[in-house]
Amino acid sequence: MKYPFLLLWAWLAAMPLPAQTDYRNEFSVSDTIFVQETNPATDNWLSARLDNLTEDPLLHSVQLGMMVYDLTDRRPVYSWNERYRMRPASVEKVATSVTALDMLGPQFKYHTYLRYVGTLHGDTLRGNLYCIGGFDPTVRQSTLVAMADSLRRAGIRRIEGRIVADKSMKDTLMYGSGWCWDDDNPTLSPLLIDKKDRFVQEFRTVLAKRGFTLDVTLGEGRCPHGAVEVADMATPILLVLDRMLKESDNLYAESMFYQVAAGQHATPVKAADGEKAVKQLIQRMGYNPAPYSIADGSGLSPYDFLTPEIVVAFLRYAYEHPPIYPYFYQSLPIAGRDGTLQNRMKKGREYGNVHAKTGTVTGVSTLAGYCRAANGHELCFAIFCQGAQKASDARAFQDKVCAALCR
Repeated sequence: MKYPFLLLWAWLAAMPLPAQTDYRNEFSVSDTIFVQETNPATDNWLSARLDNLTEDPLLHSVQLGMMVYDLTDRRPVYSWNERYRMRPASVEKVATSVTALDMLGPQFKYHTYLRYVGTLHGDTLRGNLYCIGGFDPTVRQSTLVAMADSLRRAGIRRIEGRIVADKSMKDTLMYGSGWCWDDDNPTLSPLLIDKKDRFVQEFRTVLAKRGFTLDVTLGEGRCPHGAVEVADMATPILLVLDRMLKESDNLYAESMFYQVAAGQHATPVKAADGEKAVKQLIQRMGYNPAPYSIADGSGLSPYDFLTPEIVVAFLRYAYEHPPIYPYFYQSLPIAGRDGTLQNRMKKGREYGNVHAKTGTVTGVSTLAGYCRAANGHELCFAIFCQGAQKASDARAFQDKVCAALCR
């Protein structure tokens, strides 16, 4: 996939980016410093339009949390229950991806290694092959073929020993905390092939098809120090980011969450390490991280709790950090054009303007991202609807809010 980053960087260079700030809500009683004077005419117009939307009959039975922030003026312009702790659904991916880009950087790569321990006798390896997982969700049959070709280039044609799956990167839990058994949940193994936990089985099949002579058994274990590296299959984080946000792929989100967890230097990593990393960024943004719960990276868990305010803080943080923003912004779904917003907001000023992450689980619908107002100001927003019987009704309300912000 090609990214028009040069154009984005040129655009960013021409934009006056605001200085880094404390991200706490300026409406707070404890934070009374305002960066700029308010514009009463604009504020009254926008507030009146959004207040009118809060009279929607949908909100008689649905809990709403919402916040809108003017990135150009660096001030909040609207809030409604912005500090209510609510389930973010896939808007959780905003926190995961911003934390990952901040901690790991856009040049980070996922790695899947092939190494061996043993002796070579001509073209025969007598020993063990280790397939070492780095939780790369993009691994496909073509990856296994490339690994087999690396073995052939190393002069190996016959293997006598074991093919071992090294999954020591993370704990042994294959599911997230609180995930429902009847959902379409991803498998949380750091060594997957086509999203399935069958890596060494599939690799043996590929080796046989490519003419290798095999006298092997399959197993699991940790690769010892000193093993000889045969292949390093690397995948840029930006490829994972794009599918994670555009298509709201839960496996891709969890893989990124565990990469963040690995940054805590714990082995094997667990979900609590990922939560710790996200909360560290929350604290750096000037918030107390204690009220928030980050049980996974995708938003599938019923134990995830964020607020519209903190999601807006993540959006602000990304916007104010040029090494993060162009990649994050480019990977968000675009209204009416692609990803999970392809069939929403297909007309009006919202079309092609709103770049936002959607979120949907039973009873919850969320939307958070960016748009440009008619006065040219850049806005970011978070809209949480909880208790919706029909997700389509909540999405229609969110689209009306976006229309109000853009027109």
